Amino acid sequence: MEIIYELPRNSKWIKTIRFSKPTHKVMKKQILLLLSSLLFLLSNLYSQQQQPFGDEIHEFRKVDSQQVAKGIILFTGSSSIRMWQNLQESFPGYKVLNRGFGGSTLADLDRYLTDIVFPYEPKQIVIYSGENDIATDSISAEQVLTRFQTVFQKIRAKLPDVPVEYISIKPSPSRLKFLPIIKEANELIRNYLRGQSNTHFIDVFTSMIDANGQPKEGIYLEDNLHMNSKGYEIWQAIIQPYLIK
Repeated sequence: MEIIYELPRNSKWIKTIRFSKPTHKVMKKQILLLLSSLLFLLSNLYSQQQQPFGDEIHEFRKVDSQQVAKGIILFTGSSSIRMWQNLQESFPGYKVLNRGFGGSTLADLDRYLTDIVFPYEPKQIVIYSGENDIATDSISAEQVLTRFQTVFQKIRAKLPDVPVEYISIKPSPSRLKFLPIIKEANELIRNYLRGQSNTHFIDVFTSMIDANGQPKEGIYLEDNLHMNSKGYEIWQAIIQPYLIK
């Protein structure tokens, strides 16, 4: 079936335009295609939210949908970053963004690189992750290194010139039994980064232990896992010299 539209006779263009009216069959196919696409998108969103920390990542993406901050210094990793509530105030004069999430591991960070790292096109990346890999996933120091290498190499492949700073795993009082593995993992990652360009291993571990090699008192919350303001003051003083303007 055709609908014919007549243009004025003095038109310099075509005098008659014919549009084919979609048949019922064509319209049905278009509706089915639209519904299929919608179901796919909803299914994909549901699947993402069922992933570990999916709700947090979804919230980040929701915020970013308004405006993605680019050219910032990105802090990412586990809850020690997430709970740094005054991150921007800790580094005045620097444009920083906090994308720490849950009690995440390096494997989780790897999973969400395309969601909470790459979109920002950061000018520098600061990572704290690995502690939960040891305490929660019960993996060895060598496995922590392997996970870190995977994350690091993916960042390098996508953002080859962006400086990457790794904050050493801290000595948490509630995780004293893991201290030997933590020390070994720190050393393995430190040695690995020595062979890489445009990157640093930021040692906060040493400043968080006392003369007896035990975690300092008064810098942790009651859970003996997360830091209080004094703990973050130690981090701020050590990390700032590594940040770029």
